[in-house]
Amino acid sequence: MLLGEFNHSIDEKGRLIIPAKLRDDLGESFVICNGLEGCLFVYSQEEWNKFVAELETLPRMNKDARIFKRYFFGSASEGSFDKQGRVLVPPSLRKVAHLEKDVVLVGVQDRVEIWDKALWEERSQVSEEDLDAIAERMESIGIRI
Repeated sequence: MLLGEFNHSIDEKGRLIIPAKLRDDLGESFVICNGLEGCLFVYSQEEWNKFVAELETLPRMNKDARIFKRYFFGSASEGSFDKQGRVLVPPSLRKVAHLEKDVVLVGVQDRVEIWDKALWEERSQVSEEDLDAIAERMESIGIRI
C-alpha cells in the first residue's frame, strides 16, 4: 500500500527521485499518466492493469467514456528507475502538471500522485467543516470511519 507525503525537486532534465518506500511498492516498472485535479498518477504495473480492466468495462459508444479513456491512455508512459532511484517524467506530463522544481509525492493507496508543491499546498487544505461534510457523504456510500 502506497502511503505518505514526500517533498522533492525535479531536476532540469525532468528527473525525479522517488523515495525508496514508494519505489518498493511500485516495482521495477510502472505507468505514469495524467491525474485529476492537476497532478500526475503513477501506478505499479499490477495496479495499472486493474485500472485498465475497469476502463475496458466502459461502453465504447459513450462519449464521456471515450474522452475519459483518451485522457488517461493518451498521456500514459511506461517508466523505470535509474540506479539513483530517479524516474524521468516526460516533458508533456511535466507541462500538464506544471512541474518545474519543487514537487510533492503522495502515496494514495494504489498509486502515487505527483503534485507541484504550490498547487498541493493549495489543494490539500481542507477545513474541518468541509471534512465533516465529506465524511457524511462517504458514510452515505458505505464508508465508515
